[in-house]
Amino acid sequence: MQDAAELKYYQKANKKITDSLKNPEVVFMGDSITEGWVSLDPDFFHSNNYVGRGIGGQTSFQMLLRFMLDVVALCPKAVVILAGTNDIAENSSNYNSTHTLNNIKAMTAIATAHNISVILCSLLPVDDYPWNPGLNPIPKIAELNKELKELSEKQDFIFADLFSATVNEHYALKSEYSEDGVHPTLKGYKTMQPEIQEAIRKCLSL
Repeated sequence: MQDAAELKYYQKANKKITDSLKNPEVVFMGDSITEGWVSLDPDFFHSNNYVGRGIGGQTSFQMLLRFMLDVVALCPKAVVILAGTNDIAENSSNYNSTHTLNNIKAMTAIATAHNISVILCSLLPVDDYPWNPGLNPIPKIAELNKELKELSEKQDFIFADLFSATVNEHYALKSEYSEDGVHPTLKGYKTMQPEIQEAIRKCLSL
């Protein structure tokens, strides 16, 4: 049977952590943007006892399906959720903003039920997806980011505004931070790092 959510992707890595009984401070749940962060800046994760659980191409629904295995089972103090851009890119189906927000809400509910603090990230700016052009993502990203910020305020989650740190005057990802307009370069991740670190600091001090 096909593993649609790639539940086994991090199976060995997760077992290594649970066997060691050394829980990470923070797990980053996401897609290729999160996976690329670990690949390009591994020292940022290792030195802070953070763990990345991003899988390229995944939508919020796929992340929800593996949330128990890839986040809760690792018993972190907090989770950073960066989800939704592949929903808007229509990687698996037509974009439905309500479904995406509900998937993210479900992840936060699971985290809260297991005493894991939540950091919600804004989506990064995108003016067009190279693999699925013409979807007009700018207003969709703006609306989802607004809803994520409102959810954070309502539920007392920490909101990390990665959008403002990386956007240009055309509501796209700054060219110096990306080669394809979607995925950050190391310089892009370094630019995002202070916002994430401050969000984690606030979250863990609550």
